[in-house]
Amino acid sequence: MERQWPMLQIALDNLSLDQAFVTTRLIAGEVDIIEVGTILCVSEGVRAVREIKALYPGHIVLADAKIADAGKILSEMCFKASADWVTVICCADINTVKGALQTAHQYGGDVQIELTGSWQMAQAHDWYDAGVRQLVYHRSRDAQAAGASWTEQDLATLQQLSDMGFKLTITGGLVVDDLPLFSHLPIHAFIAGRSIRDAADPVAAAREFRQTIRHIWG
Repeated sequence: MERQWPMLQIALDNLSLDQAFVTTRLIAGEVDIIEVGTILCVSEGVRAVREIKALYPGHIVLADAKIADAGKILSEMCFKASADWVTVICCADINTVKGALQTAHQYGGDVQIELTGSWQMAQAHDWYDAGVRQLVYHRSRDAQAAGASWTEQDLATLQQLSDMGFKLTITGGLVVDDLPLFSHLPIHAFIAGRSIRDAADPVAAAREFRQTIRHIWG
């Protein structure tokens, strides 16, 4: 039976595994996907992926490597460390995308294109033709800090990408009150990071996300 509601993903953008484990020990049971965030990947390397997957084998574990080049090599490093999915940055050459996707399929995994920064709709057609089916629509951390909010153009773009056949993951400083903005779309997953990790009660924050998601898409 096809899932009726979007999945919930926790972003572990911590500086150390010890910090990340503080979060996972609390809320792993409340999320579907555990993301080894870019910051954690750089700080701890692929061992972070390996250790998270060993502790939580029933979860999808994403290595948010934001691969820009050497798609086969870098993705294989992540998949050998037991990642289920990896991210490739939207500015990567299409051959980098193809290389990462080929490697992903060899390991039974998948690739997400991270839409951070500048990209063109023509690229989306190229990604789809190459076999990519997952996109992460990302309002960047720096854009959030500068006051950027979700716009009608964002929603129109998401609708266009959905109509093309992509599974969409939404991220970028998401809070529960943002979720109704996307209620008309068949969202694949929502990523929450600081709004859960830094909450006074992370478990309650994660449960509020899940309950709101199921209320809207149930």
